[in-house]
Parts: sequence; C-alpha cells; structure tokens
Amino acid sequence: MTTNRTLRAGLIGLGAMGRHHARVLREIDGVDLVAVADPAGDPHGAAGSLPVLQDVQALIAAGIDTAVVAVPTVYHEAIALALAEAGVHTLIEKPIADTAEAGERIVAAFAAQGLVGAVGHIERFNPALQELRKRLAAGELGAIYQIVTRRQGPFPARIADVGVGKDLATHDIDLTAWVAQSPYAAISAQIAYRSGREHEDMVLATGRLANGVIVNHTVNWLSPMKERVTVVTGERGTYVVDTASADLTFHANGTIATEWDSIAAFRGVAEGDVIRYAFAKREPLRVEHEAFRDAVLGIRHDVVTLEEGLQTLRVAEAMVDSARTGKLIDLSA
Repeated sequence: MTTNRTLRAGLIGLGAMGRHHARVLREIDGVDLVAVADPAGDPHGAAGSLPVLQDVQALIAAGIDTAVVAVPTVYHEAIALALAEAGVHTLIEKPIADTAEAGERIVAAFAAQGLVGAVGHIERFNPALQELRKRLAAGELGAIYQIVTRRQGPFPARIADVGVGKDLATHDIDLTAWVAQSPYAAISAQIAYRSGREHEDMVLATGRLANGVIVNHTVNWLSPMKERVTVVTGERGTYVVDTASADLTFHANGTIATEWDSIAAFRGVAEGDVIRYAFAKREPLRVEHEAFRDAVLGIRHDVVTLEEGLQTLRVAEAMVDSARTGKLIDLSA
C-alpha cells in the first residue's frame, strides 16, 4: 500500500459467496468492512458484530466508499444502479447482470459517475492462470493455436436464476479472452436441459478469437466429478492449468530427431520434457480484493472491468442463441 487511506466497505449478500467476501474484506489492509446487508438474513454468521441491514439504501446510508454485490444475478442491475447513483465504487460478482441490456445500463451508470466498477471473475486471479498469462505474454509458447477448457461438477443448489452458461461458462469465456489477449470473434454451441429446470445445465461450445485462436468449452452441472481445467496448445508445446489445485504444467514439444520422412517436418509429434512449475499460491479472492482496492485508490488497474464483464456476458448469451438457432454467431461487429 502506498496510501494511509482506509476505505469504508459495504457488502450486500451474505450467502455462500458473500460470507467469503466478508472474511477477506476483514483480512486485507486498507479496507474496513463497516456495513452488511441481506434481506434474507445471515445464514453463515458472516456479519459478526455488524447489524444485518435490509437493503442497499441502508448500506449506502452507512457512509461507504466501496461495495461488494454478492446477491443473485437477477438483482445485480437494481443494486448496482443504486450504488452508482450514490457514488460508491463497486465490485459485482459475476456475471455482471442477468442480461446484456442490463449490463449496458450498469456500464453506462458507472462511467457517467467516473466510478471504479469491477466484475468478480475470480479465475483471473488464480495464481496458475496468472503464471500462465505471464509466460504466454513473454512468448514462451510461441504462437498460440488452441485453448480448451473443461468446467464441470455437481449442481449447486444456490444457483436458481441463471443457467450454466452465465454462471459457469462465463469463467471460461473471460479467462480465455484474457490469457489470449483477444476478444471472441465467433461462437457456436449446443446446450441441454437434463435436470428439469428452465435454464440450461450443459453446454458444449466452440469458437474463434479475433486473433485466430480456436477455442472449445465443455461446461455442465451434472457431473459427479469436479473438473476445472484449461489447456493451451501452441507452437512450442502445451500448458495445462488445473485451477482447482492452482497447478501449471508444461508439456514441451520434443526435439528428438525422426527418420520417418513423412512426419519429420511436422512439429510437435514427439513427446518432450514435462515441467510442473512452482510459484506462490495466494488465495484468488484476496488477490481480487486487493486489485479492486488498489484500483479505487488509483494505484493500479488490473481488475476485470465492467466493459469486459459485459463482453463476457454477450458471448454467453450468444452461446444460447447459437444453440437455439443452430447458427454460428458472429461477435466481431
């Protein structure tokens, strides 16, 4: 920290994710959690000695500088707009909103007030993905060819207002565009409804980024096996990231000469060295909160911006549109 200023923080939403926000807000330097709100109460005892306020207006009245919104997605817009009007810098849990139109209104409101707004795409702050992005940016993989993600596991009962595309796939959309440093140009998808809910619970998507990298995402809520894997293949080999364990492994292209003429000129057919990297593994939520704090204080700006959160939501919506229409959705416009 390069300032002695302490930010007065508020938190709305004390559910499964909100309780972790409350813990981290109490742990990091330069932030004082002064108010919490949740009309449903405090099932996890996250409020501590603070009274549980009923709504966002009561939270604002507590005199806060920053706020974290950890309520169900359908309520994001109304709460975010109230915080913007009150001049409160805000971190909104992903996705930014339940629809792109709502997300556009949030972006406009914070821009009009000159406030810092961020979206809680926490995977960007996973130490293994941060290490991966650093190595990709340094050119260690050479040209990037393909990014594949797999994110699947049991259905979370706490999610009821959006499908697996907006809840889980948005993680992979954001991290893919971020590590490749390129937006999506096109997306095609298939979805399935297997759990009897109104929202999709399985997604298979394939697409292309503006820089030519091809991508594939497997996402579902119906697997007893929890998997959080990102695979990046390029000119010099393949990186494999397990974000559940924050492990990063590199599989190098082999350099063993071959006498088989038909494949001698084809790079990447031989198995090379395998390296599992060692690096510091800090809690992603803490790193995310530190980045938001520093953005509010003007120290650095590596949060997931509202504009980036909106673009991610648009890609997630395009997945569903593609499945509904059977068409490839052009996102390049």
